[in-house]
Amino acid sequence: MAHATSDPVRLPPGPRTPRLVQGIRFLTARRGVVGGLTRRYGPAASLNLPIFGRAVLISDPALIKDLFTTGPDLVGRATNLGEVLGPGSTFSLDGEEHRERRKLLVPPFHGKRMHGYESIVEDEVLREVAGWPEGVEFETLPSMMRITLNAILRAVFGAEGAAFDELREELPQLVEVGSRIALLPRFFRRDFGPRSPGGIMQRHRRRYDEIIDSLIAEVRRDPGFDERSDVLSLMLRARYEDGSAISDRHIADELLTLLTAGHETTATTLAWLVERVRRHPQLLERLTEEVDAGGSELQQATIWEVQRLRPVIDGTSRRALQRIRLGEWVIPEGHVVIVSIPTAHANPDRFTGPSVFDPDRFIGNPPDNYAWIPFGGGIRRCIGAAFANMEMNVTLRTLLREFTFVPTSAPGEAYHSRGIANAPGDGGRAIVYRRSNTTPPDGWAAAGNVLGIASGGQSPVQQNAGTD
Repeated sequence: MAHATSDPVRLPPGPRTPRLVQGIRFLTARRGVVGGLTRRYGPAASLNLPIFGRAVLISDPALIKDLFTTGPDLVGRATNLGEVLGPGSTFSLDGEEHRERRKLLVPPFHGKRMHGYESIVEDEVLREVAGWPEGVEFETLPSMMRITLNAILRAVFGAEGAAFDELREELPQLVEVGSRIALLPRFFRRDFGPRSPGGIMQRHRRRYDEIIDSLIAEVRRDPGFDERSDVLSLMLRARYEDGSAISDRHIADELLTLLTAGHETTATTLAWLVERVRRHPQLLERLTEEVDAGGSELQQATIWEVQRLRPVIDGTSRRALQRIRLGEWVIPEGHVVIVSIPTAHANPDRFTGPSVFDPDRFIGNPPDNYAWIPFGGGIRRCIGAAFANMEMNVTLRTLLREFTFVPTSAPGEAYHSRGIANAPGDGGRAIVYRRSNTTPPDGWAAAGNVLGIASGGQSPVQQNAGTD
């Protein structure tokens, strides 16, 4: 892990272009810029960016491990999200306050509680796909957004009835505006009137707070409050070591944090799942056979591989609270350390053939926590990671059980930035047929054979080498 030091500052090399130029390039073409920096300077490079200021970009798993295992007295938060989400968000907390809050929030998202939420997710998947068209290509991303939003509203917010309907209407707009203004300097996030980004954000936030206040009051009045298992109820019952509760305002901030960090990112990964497996027909056949047999190992490996090769978040960051040594570098107080997730996931020393989509690499070989980091890591690793993984498994399992997905030989979809998350540019398009249909559609068998569904003996890597 990194440690405090009084040694002279020693930073990695980096571009000498003006700060504004670096910032524009980093904002508009992050993946290309980061890839170019890595090729030129190696796994560590110095940057000077608006918002972040002077920063060090890293992608080496050894440096990432050192950073993630460093204590909160040496490194802290380095993101605008806390200012957007509110002072009660874990993105706004540091040190002991962050540790205590995290200790209260982790239990509702782990262990047996996950099984209790599975039926909610499956119910929402079935509700959404009841209207899916057969035999025509359509975008799956909007459906994935609705599935994850409805599931999180029921499992996390405990919302139903009028509150459910209002939050379902209000929250997507709030998250979309918030994710975009989080990338802006503080001055441009201010409320300059009802049409300004800050004004729009404040209007949505005020309505959100009103709904949450009424929901909290309703939950507390529930005679079965002590037996409720939704995350809101668990948070209301949680107590710090001194016996105090999380304030209602901080609960509202945390619920918005959970939604922002989990709803759109999970939905986007699910759209990438559809996009990827349709381009790997033999894998698609194997996944269907596994689901029919009641298995899940290949399914989980496929989810991990999609998160590796198509991570929806570009990076995570920490700010040095003291001068620290990180590997061979000495980082001064105030510097930000940015971890490039896509570059870490493309490390050839950790992943053989890193550009190839190959879920088999994770069969019997779970990903390493410092080379595979879609949820971040260390004490700031995403609290809802287990919930998101459960959502993706239940959704993929249900889709494979209900539908036959028509493979495609079309080029992979490009990345499209939605502010914080990177989605498939065409929305994760699919053509499906319900498996309950007894008569295969005309031309389906022939198309499947042309694309390789009927071929045997090849792994997804062999069959699809070069398609990524």
